[in-house]
Amino acid sequence: MATRTEYLLSIRPVISSAKIYDSMSSDELFQNKTLRPIIKMQHNLFIAVFKNYIAKRKNVFYELTLPKQLAYIDNAIHKDMKFRNSVKGMIIGQFTEEEYALYIKNSSALNKRMMNIVKERLLDSIQAFAKPEVLKAV
Repeated sequence: MATRTEYLLSIRPVISSAKIYDSMSSDELFQNKTLRPIIKMQHNLFIAVFKNYIAKRKNVFYELTLPKQLAYIDNAIHKDMKFRNSVKGMIIGQFTEEEYALYIKNSSALNKRMMNIVKERLLDSIQAFAKPEVLKAV
């Protein structure tokens, strides 16, 4: 039977563009080996969670211009502590025990990296947040 660590590592996507060098800082190494694969794996969940975030705030997002939508995403990730902590939990919950031990040594800097990656993924997926079409009865 596979251990939790083996299972978690086996289901993560491989990101060939995430290079690993000896000269990297420990934070950058953690970002490329752990954070990026987890965030990529959780991408569809983050899209669903943000759609729910929009709905819980009365769909104001859909009435905004594109620049304001981008700012709305940035604000949700960086200023809304409840949302931010929820996203962090979705990522940290995918850590192995060893990765968690590394994370807690420098959680503040790693949280910044984590949130910036998630924000960029949401911004790059802005088309996923188009206003849902209302079905009309014929």
